[in-house]
Parts: sequence; structure tokens; C-alpha cells
Amino acid sequence: MSEHPLQLNAAYSVCRHIARSAAKNFYYGFLVLPRHKRDAISAVYAFMRRADDISDDPSLSSLQRLEKLNEWVSALRRFAAGERTDDAVLFALADSQKRFNISLDLLEKLVQGTAMDVPWNEAMPGGPMPQLQYETFEQLYDYCYHVASVVGLTCIRIFGYRDPRAEKLAEQTGIAFQLTNIIRDVREDAQLGRVYLPREDFARFGLSTYSLINGSAPEVLRPVLEFEALRARGFYRSADELLPLIDEDSRPALWTLVEIYRRLLERIIARNYDVFSEKVKLSTAEKLSVLSRGFWRRLHD
Repeated sequence: MSEHPLQLNAAYSVCRHIARSAAKNFYYGFLVLPRHKRDAISAVYAFMRRADDISDDPSLSSLQRLEKLNEWVSALRRFAAGERTDDAVLFALADSQKRFNISLDLLEKLVQGTAMDVPWNEAMPGGPMPQLQYETFEQLYDYCYHVASVVGLTCIRIFGYRDPRAEKLAEQTGIAFQLTNIIRDVREDAQLGRVYLPREDFARFGLSTYSLINGSAPEVLRPVLEFEALRARGFYRSADELLPLIDEDSRPALWTLVEIYRRLLERIIARNYDVFSEKVKLSTAEKLSVLSRGFWRRLHD
């Protein structure tokens, strides 16, 4: 890769643009990293974003989406094996993979995670049967592992760590982030026929997943959301334990990410789990305030 510095710089520029345009909450954590680590995280994000776009493409059937995701993984494998490519994302990603010793297995699992969102039937969203649902928290954990924990495990390769305990803690931090996203987006996902919250948790409160699909009153669903929020809070404790285990120059970035996602969860709790009247989010000003504290930590740690 060092033989093509201009091409590599251009490839990373493409990845930074993708991350800046699409990463939203995640991008604020990127900004506090040293340049070489920020570029690597951007390359991983751009690779994952491509897979997400394929899995969510409404112009493709489920089978076509899965085929294209397989093609994306195959392209990664071929380039990693030495085949040439003009794809900027793959070019930058391969450089980051080698520089930070990111296993191909982790990168392939990122794509496998996005494939789990491809509906298993072609029913129209909003119909009487959800297109995607989970029976147990164990099944939901497996989904969260693939779409979020694997991201965390990839990120800590770039952040740097020496203590092997960091891996389990990064896995559980990813679970906290994804549960927060699921709670926040529960209404939108239901409209798409996706019910991530486990059926067993609805049953715990005498409800069914149809309570969500059929648009029951938010008050009816509040006990389920509260239960999941308390579960997410527990997983955020892993983030606090993870922070001192990663390299010092990356701690402000992780702190920024955790602070933004944890504040989002606490905002949902403060609103008494009303995620139905409008999307709960932090303002740009709030995120910038967290970011400025992240920069302060980078300068003074």
C-alpha cells in the first residue's frame, strides 16, 4: 500500500466523507481520535455503510440483497488475497486491516450482521405478520452481537488494548448501544415489520408483539421499554470498565461515544419512554458539547 500513497490518501478521503455524511452519533467519536486511527475507523464505517445500504435497498428482493452482500464479502476476500481493485472503500479498508491487525473474520461478521436485517419473507411492511422478530433475549443478543458488538471489537483493534478483558467488555458495550437504538426506533421499526424486542419480554407483561405492530397506545408498551432500558443500563457498566483498558490516545473517543449513547438512553427514560410522538435524539449543540469535553480529555489525559 505504501507504493500508492496518493491513491491511498484519496481512498481515505472517500471514507471520511461517507462517515461524515452518514455516521451521525458515531462520527463524533471519530473526531477525537489521532488522524491515523480516525482514518481507519472511517474505512471500517464506510465498508459497513455499503453493506447497510444493500440490506436496506427497497428496490431489491430479499434474495437479491443477500446475493449482493455475498458479493461484497467476496470482493473483500479477493482484494485481501492480492487482487487489484478500484474501489476506494476496499483499498482503504485493506490498509487499515493490515495496519491494525483486524481479522477478516470480524469484517465478514459486520456484513453478516447487516444480512440479519433482510426480511425473511416478501410481505408488505405494516401487514399483520412482522417480517422480523425474536423469540428470546438470547436470540436478540446474537443479533446485537453481529450488528454492534462486532463493531466494538473492530474498533478496539484500532483503539489499541493489551488486557484481553477488553474484548468481552467491548462486546457488551456494543449490546448497550444497540439496545438503545432499538428502544429509540421501536415505532419506526414496527412500521417496517421489524420487532426486535423479544416475544418473551412482551409476554412477561401480558402483551404480544402485535401490540406494537397494531399500534397500541404507548402507555401499554411502556413496561416493556422500561424493562429493556434497565437491561441496557446494566450493559453500559461494561463501557465504564472498558475505558481504562484501551490506549490513552483513544480513551476520549470511546468516552465521547459512550456519553452520547448513554445520554440518549437517559433522555428516553426522562421522557417516560415516549418514543412514539417523535424521535428522541440529542441536538447538534448537545453532541458538540460532549465532543468539546472529549477534546479536553484528549488534551489533558
